[in-house]
Amino acid sequence: MENFEKLGFASFFQSFLLRAPSLLVAGKDFENRPKGGHSKSSMEIIESGAEAIISGDATLIRKDRVKKSYRHPQIDKALRQARTRREAKILEELKKANFPAPRLMMVDDKSMVIDMQRIDGQKLRDIFDKDHVAFSQEIGAKLARLHSLGIIHADLTTSNMIHNNQIYFIDFGLSFFSTELEDKAVDLHLLNRALESKHPSVHKESFDAVQRAYLAQDPVNQSVLDRLKVVERRGRYKNKGS
Repeated sequence: MENFEKLGFASFFQSFLLRAPSLLVAGKDFENRPKGGHSKSSMEIIESGAEAIISGDATLIRKDRVKKSYRHPQIDKALRQARTRREAKILEELKKANFPAPRLMMVDDKSMVIDMQRIDGQKLRDIFDKDHVAFSQEIGAKLARLHSLGIIHADLTTSNMIHNNQIYFIDFGLSFFSTELEDKAVDLHLLNRALESKHPSVHKESFDAVQRAYLAQDPVNQSVLDRLKVVERRGRYKNKGS
Protein backbone atom coordinates (compact mmCIF):
# COMPACT_ATOMS: atom_id res chain seq x y z
CA MET A 1 0.00 0.00 0.00
CA GLU A 2 1.32 3.36 -0.96
CA ASN A 3 1.70 5.85 1.85
CA PHE A 4 2.30 9.57 2.14
CA GLU A 5 6.08 9.25 1.94
CA LYS A 6 6.13 6.96 -1.11
CA LEU A 7 3.84 9.35 -2.97
CA GLY A 8 6.47 12.04 -2.67
CA PHE A 9 5.33 13.56 0.62
CA ALA A 10 8.56 12.91 2.49
CA SER A 11 8.19 16.30 4.12
CA PHE A 12 5.36 14.85 6.24
CA PHE A 13 7.68 12.25 7.74
CA GLN A 14 10.50 14.76 8.21
CA SER A 15 8.10 17.10 9.95
CA PHE A 16 6.98 14.24 12.21
CA LEU A 17 10.56 13.52 13.23
CA LEU A 18 11.12 17.16 14.07
CA ARG A 19 7.95 17.25 16.15
CA ALA A 20 8.51 13.94 17.96
CA PRO A 21 9.87 15.53 21.18
CA SER A 22 6.86 17.84 21.49
CA LEU A 23 4.54 14.90 20.85
CA LEU A 24 6.19 13.07 23.74
CA VAL A 25 5.62 16.01 26.08
CA ALA A 26 2.00 16.36 24.93
CA GLY A 27 1.43 12.66 25.53
CA LYS A 28 2.54 12.53 29.17
CA ASP A 29 -1.06 12.30 30.34
CA PHE A 30 -1.13 8.74 28.98
CA GLU A 31 1.78 7.47 31.06
CA ASN A 32 -0.04 6.56 34.26
CA ARG A 33 -3.16 4.98 32.86
CA PRO A 34 -4.01 1.60 34.40
CA LYS A 35 -3.16 -1.53 32.47
CA GLY A 36 -5.99 -3.68 31.18
CA GLY A 37 -7.01 -6.95 32.77
CA HIS A 38 -6.22 -9.12 29.74
CA SER A 39 -3.00 -11.11 29.95
CA LYS A 40 -0.91 -11.76 26.85
CA SER A 41 -1.31 -15.49 27.37
CA SER A 42 -5.09 -15.25 26.93
CA MET A 43 -4.81 -13.50 23.57
CA GLU A 44 -4.33 -14.95 20.11
CA ILE A 45 -1.95 -13.34 17.61
CA ILE A 46 -3.99 -12.06 14.67
CA GLU A 47 -1.26 -10.41 12.63
CA SER A 48 2.46 -9.83 12.93
CA GLY A 49 3.32 -6.79 10.83
CA ALA A 50 6.33 -4.58 10.26
CA GLU A 51 5.20 -1.99 12.80
CA ALA A 52 3.28 -3.99 15.38
CA ILE A 53 2.06 -7.34 16.60
CA ILE A 54 -1.74 -7.45 16.68
CA SER A 55 -3.40 -9.88 19.07
CA GLY A 56 -6.86 -10.16 20.51
CA ASP A 57 -9.57 -12.03 22.34
CA ALA A 58 -13.36 -11.91 22.23
CA THR A 59 -13.62 -8.31 23.39
CA LEU A 60 -10.45 -6.40 22.53
CA ILE A 61 -7.60 -5.91 20.12
CA ARG A 62 -4.07 -5.28 21.41
CA LYS A 63 -1.44 -3.47 19.35
CA ASP A 64 2.13 -3.96 20.55
CA ARG A 65 4.63 -1.81 18.66
CA VAL A 66 7.80 -3.78 18.16
CA LYS A 67 11.39 -2.62 18.52
CA LYS A 68 13.40 -1.91 15.37
CA SER A 69 16.94 -3.19 15.71
CA TYR A 70 18.16 -1.10 12.75
CA ARG A 71 17.28 2.15 14.53
CA HIS A 72 19.23 3.81 17.31
CA PRO A 73 17.56 2.64 20.57
CA GLN A 74 16.69 6.16 21.75
CA ILE A 75 15.28 7.17 18.37
CA ASP A 76 13.34 3.91 18.14
CA LYS A 77 11.83 4.40 21.60
CA ALA A 78 10.92 8.03 20.88
CA LEU A 79 9.24 7.14 17.59
CA ARG A 80 7.28 4.23 19.03
CA GLN A 81 6.16 6.26 22.04
CA ALA A 82 5.12 9.19 19.87
CA ARG A 83 3.17 6.97 17.48
CA THR A 84 1.50 5.10 20.34
CA ARG A 85 0.47 8.33 22.05
CA ARG A 86 -0.74 9.85 18.81
CA GLU A 87 -2.90 6.84 17.96
CA ALA A 88 -4.33 6.79 21.49
CA LYS A 89 -5.13 10.50 21.29
CA ILE A 90 -6.86 10.02 17.94
CA LEU A 91 -8.97 7.17 19.33
CA GLU A 92 -9.96 9.38 22.26
CA GLU A 93 -11.00 12.19 19.92
CA LEU A 94 -13.05 9.75 17.84
CA LYS A 95 -14.82 8.55 20.96
CA LYS A 96 -15.67 12.14 21.95
CA ALA A 97 -17.13 12.70 18.48
CA ASN A 98 -19.00 9.36 18.58
CA PHE A 99 -17.31 8.41 15.32
CA PRO A 100 -17.67 4.72 14.33
CA ALA A 101 -14.24 3.39 15.25
CA PRO A 102 -12.74 1.20 17.99
CA ARG A 103 -12.91 2.67 21.49
CA LEU A 104 -9.65 3.10 23.37
CA MET A 105 -9.56 0.83 26.42
CA MET A 106 -5.98 1.18 27.67
CA VAL A 107 -2.62 2.60 26.64
CA ASP A 108 0.65 1.61 28.31
CA ASP A 109 3.15 4.32 27.46
CA LYS A 110 6.21 2.43 28.70
CA SER A 111 5.65 -0.79 26.76
CA MET A 112 4.02 0.96 23.74
CA VAL A 113 0.87 -1.15 23.93
CA ILE A 114 -2.67 -0.07 23.07
CA ASP A 115 -5.81 -2.02 23.92
CA MET A 116 -8.89 -1.11 21.94
CA GLN A 117 -12.41 -2.40 21.43
CA ARG A 118 -12.82 -5.32 19.05
CA ILE A 119 -15.37 -4.50 16.34
CA ASP A 120 -17.31 -7.57 15.22
CA GLY A 121 -18.56 -7.80 11.67
CA GLN A 122 -17.38 -8.44 8.12
CA LYS A 123 -14.35 -6.88 6.50
CA LEU A 124 -15.81 -4.49 3.95
CA ARG A 125 -13.41 -5.81 1.28
CA ASP A 126 -15.30 -9.14 1.35
CA ILE A 127 -18.76 -7.67 0.67
CA PHE A 128 -17.99 -4.34 -1.01
CA ASP A 129 -18.81 -5.37 -4.58
CA LYS A 130 -22.30 -6.55 -3.58
CA ASP A 131 -23.49 -2.98 -2.93
CA HIS A 132 -20.54 -0.81 -3.90
CA VAL A 133 -22.42 2.44 -4.53
CA ALA A 134 -24.18 2.48 -1.15
CA PHE A 135 -20.99 1.49 0.65
CA SER A 136 -19.04 4.17 -1.22
CA GLN A 137 -21.53 6.85 -0.30
CA GLU A 138 -21.23 5.90 3.35
CA ILE A 139 -17.43 5.91 3.13
CA GLY A 140 -17.43 9.35 1.52
CA ALA A 141 -19.73 10.83 4.14
CA LYS A 142 -17.73 9.35 7.02
CA LEU A 143 -14.41 10.40 5.56
CA ALA A 144 -15.72 13.96 5.27
CA ARG A 145 -16.70 13.82 8.93
CA LEU A 146 -13.30 12.42 9.90
CA HIS A 147 -11.57 15.25 8.05
CA SER A 148 -13.86 17.81 9.72
CA LEU A 149 -12.43 16.55 13.04
CA GLY A 150 -8.93 17.36 11.76
CA ILE A 151 -7.94 13.69 11.48
CA ILE A 152 -6.24 12.08 8.48
CA HIS A 153 -6.52 8.30 8.34
CA ALA A 154 -3.60 7.77 5.91
CA ASP A 155 -4.36 4.10 5.20
CA LEU A 156 -7.95 3.94 3.99
CA THR A 157 -8.71 0.61 2.33
CA THR A 158 -11.73 -1.66 2.49
CA SER A 159 -9.50 -3.99 4.54
CA ASN A 160 -9.43 -1.29 7.22
CA MET A 161 -13.21 -1.04 7.40
CA ILE A 162 -15.66 -3.36 9.14
CA HIS A 163 -19.37 -3.56 8.39
CA ASN A 164 -21.81 -4.26 11.20
CA ASN A 165 -25.06 -2.36 10.51
CA GLN A 166 -22.77 0.51 9.53
CA ILE A 167 -19.17 0.98 8.40
CA TYR A 168 -16.48 1.32 11.08
CA PHE A 169 -13.04 2.68 10.26
CA ILE A 170 -10.23 0.76 11.95
CA ASP A 171 -6.41 0.79 12.16
CA PHE A 172 -5.41 4.37 12.93
CA GLY A 173 -1.75 3.45 13.30
CA LEU A 174 -0.63 5.81 10.51
CA SER A 175 -3.19 8.52 11.26
CA PHE A 176 -2.37 12.05 12.31
CA PHE A 177 -3.96 15.41 13.02
CA SER A 178 -4.11 17.90 10.15
CA THR A 179 -6.45 20.43 8.59
CA GLU A 180 -4.30 20.91 5.47
CA LEU A 181 -6.03 20.56 2.09
CA GLU A 182 -3.06 18.58 0.78
CA ASP A 183 -3.31 15.95 3.51
CA LYS A 184 -7.06 15.53 3.02
CA ALA A 185 -6.60 15.24 -0.75
CA VAL A 186 -3.87 12.62 -0.36
CA ASP A 187 -6.15 10.65 1.99
CA LEU A 188 -8.75 10.57 -0.79
CA HIS A 189 -6.12 9.72 -3.38
CA LEU A 190 -4.92 6.73 -1.36
CA LEU A 191 -8.52 5.54 -1.02
CA ASN A 192 -8.94 5.86 -4.79
CA ARG A 193 -5.82 3.79 -5.41
CA ALA A 194 -6.97 1.16 -2.92
CA LEU A 195 -10.37 0.85 -4.63
CA GLU A 196 -8.66 0.57 -8.01
CA SER A 197 -6.41 -2.21 -6.69
CA LYS A 198 -8.92 -4.24 -4.68
CA HIS A 199 -12.18 -3.59 -6.58
CA PRO A 200 -11.19 -2.85 -10.18
CA SER A 201 -14.53 -3.78 -11.77
CA VAL A 202 -16.46 -1.19 -9.72
CA HIS A 203 -13.63 1.23 -8.99
CA LYS A 204 -14.67 4.26 -11.06
CA GLU A 205 -18.34 4.21 -10.08
CA SER A 206 -17.37 3.67 -6.46
CA PHE A 207 -14.93 6.56 -6.20
CA ASP A 208 -17.36 8.87 -7.99
CA ALA A 209 -19.90 8.00 -5.29
CA VAL A 210 -17.29 8.62 -2.57
CA GLN A 211 -16.59 12.11 -3.94
CA ARG A 212 -20.28 13.03 -4.27
CA ALA A 213 -20.97 12.02 -0.68
CA TYR A 214 -17.82 13.75 0.55
CA LEU A 215 -18.93 17.00 -1.07
CA ALA A 216 -22.54 16.65 0.08
CA GLN A 217 -21.41 16.74 3.71
CA ASP A 218 -20.07 20.28 3.34
CA PRO A 219 -19.72 22.49 0.22
CA VAL A 220 -16.34 23.68 1.55
CA ASN A 221 -15.02 20.23 0.68
CA GLN A 222 -14.95 21.28 -2.97
CA SER A 223 -11.55 22.82 -2.24
CA VAL A 224 -10.31 19.38 -1.15
CA LEU A 225 -11.61 17.79 -4.35
CA ASP A 226 -9.90 20.53 -6.37
CA ARG A 227 -6.63 19.76 -4.61
CA LEU A 228 -7.22 16.05 -5.28
CA LYS A 229 -7.02 16.77 -9.01
CA VAL A 230 -3.62 18.39 -8.47
CA VAL A 231 -2.43 15.38 -6.46
CA GLU A 232 -3.62 12.98 -9.16
CA ARG A 233 -1.91 14.97 -11.93
CA ARG A 234 1.29 14.96 -9.91
CA GLY A 235 1.02 11.20 -9.49
CA ARG A 236 0.51 10.64 -13.22
CA TYR A 237 3.48 12.88 -14.03
CA LYS A 238 5.70 10.92 -11.64
CA ASN A 239 4.58 7.61 -13.14
CA LYS A 240 5.39 8.80 -16.66
CA GLY A 241 8.82 9.92 -15.57
CA SER A 242 9.69 6.66 -13.84
